[in-house]
Amino acid sequence: MSEPIHHSPSSNNKLDKARDILKNTFGYDQFRDGQAEVISSVLKKQDTLVLMPTGGGKSLCYQIPAILLPGLTIVVSPLISLMKDQVDALLTYGVKAAYINSNLSNEDMFNIYKGMQDNHYKLIYLAPERLMQLEFITRLKSLDISLIAVDEAHCVSHWGHDFRKDYRLLGQLKNHFTDVPIMGLTATADLATRTDISLQLNLNDPFIFKGSFDRPNIRYNQVAKYKATEQVISFVKQQDGSGIIYCNSRSKVDDLAMALARKGINSAGYHAGLESGIRDIIQRDFIQDKIDIIVATVAFGMGIDKSNVRFVLHFDLPRSIESYYQEIGRAGRDGMPAEALLLFDEKDATRIRQWISSGENQEQNAIELQKFAAMEAFGEAQTCRRQILLNYFAEYSAGHCGNCDICLDPPKTFSGTIEAQKVLSCILRLKQSVASQYLIDVLRGKQLKKILEQKHNELSTYGIGKDKSDAYWHNIINQLIHRGLIRIDITQNAVLKLTEEARPILQKLQEVELAVPRLDVNFGTQKSWKTPDYDRALFAKLKHLRKKIADRDDVPPFVVFSDASLADMANKCPESDAEFLDIHGVGETKLQRYGEQFISTISAHLNK
Repeated sequence: MSEPIHHSPSSNNKLDKARDILKNTFGYDQFRDGQAEVISSVLKKQDTLVLMPTGGGKSLCYQIPAILLPGLTIVVSPLISLMKDQVDALLTYGVKAAYINSNLSNEDMFNIYKGMQDNHYKLIYLAPERLMQLEFITRLKSLDISLIAVDEAHCVSHWGHDFRKDYRLLGQLKNHFTDVPIMGLTATADLATRTDISLQLNLNDPFIFKGSFDRPNIRYNQVAKYKATEQVISFVKQQDGSGIIYCNSRSKVDDLAMALARKGINSAGYHAGLESGIRDIIQRDFIQDKIDIIVATVAFGMGIDKSNVRFVLHFDLPRSIESYYQEIGRAGRDGMPAEALLLFDEKDATRIRQWISSGENQEQNAIELQKFAAMEAFGEAQTCRRQILLNYFAEYSAGHCGNCDICLDPPKTFSGTIEAQKVLSCILRLKQSVASQYLIDVLRGKQLKKILEQKHNELSTYGIGKDKSDAYWHNIINQLIHRGLIRIDITQNAVLKLTEEARPILQKLQEVELAVPRLDVNFGTQKSWKTPDYDRALFAKLKHLRKKIADRDDVPPFVVFSDASLADMANKCPESDAEFLDIHGVGETKLQRYGEQFISTISAHLNK
C-alpha cells in the first residue's frame, strides 16, 4: 500500500483543481482508491509506480495531471489499437490528444508534430520504438515535456509475463529528461516484477501505490472440461453482451469460431495467422459492438480498452496467474457484473508443462514452470478462488468472497473408494496402455469395434461403470490424477499409468474421499454479486441510441457512454441538464454533446 502524503496548501489547491477536472471533464464525483495520492505525487514532480487492476482507473492517474500541467504528457503504449481508443475517448471529453504510429500519413504526422510545437496537445500516445528514436527524442527536447507515462510497465521486466525488448530501452529516458517525472503503470505484477520495473525504468525514489487487485464485480467459475465446444455454446447462450474466449492455438480458435457461427452466434476468430488488415477489421467491429464474441489466442487483448465486455472464457489453461488475471480483467471494466469461466482439464495441464520444459532457456523454463504450477493450483482449488488470486499478488485475504463457484456452490464430498477402485482396476487390466476416453468406453461397456477386436469386452471391469455418464467418469479420473494415484504419460499419447499411491486403494487398505463431480454450472440461476436496479426496457433504448451515435461518429459505443452510465440513467431517469450532470461519467462536454438526445429518449420512455 502507499505511504500517506502530507499536502502543502499549494498542493491542496492543485488537488482541488484535479477534483474539478474529475467532475467537470470526466463526470466522476470522487477519486477511486489511490488516484488522488498518485496525482499529488506527479504534481510534485515525483517518479511514480502505479499498481492497479484493469478497470481500476489507471489512465486518470496520468490524464488528469496532463490536463493540469503546463506542458505535454507523453504516454508509452504497446499497441496501436489501444492508443486510438484512448485518444477517441479523450476527444469525446474535450481533451486535446493524439497518437503517433506507422498507420498515419505523412501529412497527418506533420500536422501532429506542428500541433506539438504549437502547444495544441496535452497528451501524445506512441510506442516505445518510436519514442526511443534519436530523432524523436531530439524533437521532444525542444518542447516543454511535463510527464512521461509508461503503460503496461510489466513489459520492461524479464520477470513479467509479457517481456518486450523495446520496453527495455525506456530506462534511458532519465538520461535525456532528468527533470521530467516518469510514471510506470501496470495491472499485474508480483513482488519480483515490481522491484524490477523501478530498476529498469531508472525511477528515482518513486512513490509506489499498490491498489487492491480485487475485482468484486467479476464472478469466477471453473468447470471440468468435457465436450468443451458444447460447454462453450451452452455458456454463451446464457450470456448477454460482449465476450472474449481464449484458446491456446490458432486451430482451436478457427474450429471454435466456426462452431459458434454454425449455431448462429455473432462471433469471429482472431489470431496472428490472419492478415493484419483482417485482424484490424475484426478488432474494430468487436470494439464497436458489431461483433459480440471474439474467439482468440492471447495475441488479442492487451490493447482492448472496451469497458462493456461481460464475460471472458478460457477454453484452455493460461500459463500463469498474471496472464489469467490480465485476461479476465478485460471483463466488467465498467464496474457492472461480469463472468470469468475457466474450463479445466488435467491433460491440458500436462501438455503445457511439457511445452514449457522443452524451452531452450532452462532458467526461464524454471520461472515459467513455477508460475504455471500456481495457475494449475488455482484450477484445482476447493477453496475460494478470489482468495487464491489475491494471495498470489500478496494481498492476503482471510474471508470468502461469495462470488465464485466455490463460495456460491461449495464442493460436496462422498466416499469415492468404490469409484476409485473401478477406475484403477480397469487401468491395470488394460495394462496401463490406454488414454482416458478409451478407459471410459470400457468402463461404460460400449460396443465399439476396437474394444471388441481387442477382446476388452471380456474384462471383468467391462461395463462396471455403465450407470454413470462419460463426463462423470472423466471428472473422477481427473480427481484421481490430482490425488497422485494416476499419472498421464505424455510420451505415450497420454496413456494413464498407476502410481505407487494407487496400491493401497486397490488392496482395500485405504479409503478415498472425492468431490461430487460438477459437470456444469447453471449460470442463469446463480445469484450474482450485485444486480443493479434500473429500468431494463429504458436501458435497451439508451443502448440503441448510443449505438446510433457511435456509428455516426465512428467511435466505439462505450466511448459515448459506458454501460454503467446507461444503467445509472435508467435508474435515475434524468430529465434536465442538472440531473443529467449527476449521472456517473457525465461531464460538461458530454452533456453538451449528447445530453439533449438522451434526455429526450428518457422523457419519451417515461411519458409513453
